Amino acid sequence: MTMLFAGVLAFAVSLVVGRFLIPALRAMKAGQSIKEIGPNWHMSKQGTPTMGGIMFMVACVVAVAAFGWRDIAAGDRSALFVLAFALLYGAIGFLDDYAKIKKKENTGLTAGWKFLLQLAVAIAFLALLRLEGHLSPSLYVPFLNVSVSLPWVVYLVFAAFVVVGCVNAVNLTDGLDGLAGSVTLPVAVFFAVLSAWWDKGAVGVFAGALAGGLLGFLVYNFYPAKVFMGDTGSLFLGGAVCGMAFALDAPLVLVPVGVIYIVETLSDILQVGYFKLTHGKRIFRMAPLHHHLELGGWSEVRIVLTFTGITVAFCLLAFVGVMYRYSV
Repeated sequence: MTMLFAGVLAFAVSLVVGRFLIPALRAMKAGQSIKEIGPNWHMSKQGTPTMGGIMFMVACVVAVAAFGWRDIAAGDRSALFVLAFALLYGAIGFLDDYAKIKKKENTGLTAGWKFLLQLAVAIAFLALLRLEGHLSPSLYVPFLNVSVSLPWVVYLVFAAFVVVGCVNAVNLTDGLDGLAGSVTLPVAVFFAVLSAWWDKGAVGVFAGALAGGLLGFLVYNFYPAKVFMGDTGSLFLGGAVCGMAFALDAPLVLVPVGVIYIVETLSDILQVGYFKLTHGKRIFRMAPLHHHLELGGWSEVRIVLTFTGITVAFCLLAFVGVMYRYSV
């Protein structure tokens, strides 16, 4: 029940923060710059306030503080670690968004700086989880119900790149009104349910808070969006998703629950690679996949609902694949 209460509180906080944040962002002229290479009708979104991810970030902080303190006092600080981890990624996104606003174009921090900052945060987080006993250098394989032991250094390198890749995949998915938030909502619910099933209540509080905060944010972000989450929000979400998976010591579950993130990223990689190999030919009308479907006549709402439905199905499948890990 605690995670449910955390979700309800986060939903309310996100709604209230949004009422004040959106006018404030407009007053600050914190508008999104739209890439000219995107679908031409997206240019109508130019100037829509960005950095709206602050809504669910604040909501998560408040809800975890309100309902996670008992676990923290009892010595289980996993929710606090995941929250801090996600906030650090949100801070990197904020720096990126701020740079874009200052330059009034859709380029912020350089790719090199973003990668180094993200990698450093990932390594620090993983080392902390290991030190606190929440993470083992063994890869639990869903469905097979087996674990593969690895040397810690090998696991750390692998895990750090998984985190950075996943975070940027979530960021890439944030390309339509409500898309990243709607896809991540069932993922948050999945981790809340899994935390309860595995008796890992602390992570469940964070997961419930994230689900509630996202639901409140989507009131403003679903098509037509009154505000975008920006890199501030999308990097926070990426950190949150990865953080929960690693805090539960089940990173490979990211494959099924993050299927949309993966497909979106692969579509972009394939497009770029094929374009270079063939000197100008394309596999998709435009990458990532959501733009390909847009140019094929799909509405933003249809794409969002379809991608969310696929995520729900894969989250259910993932739960079947991991539910017997522990005796319950």
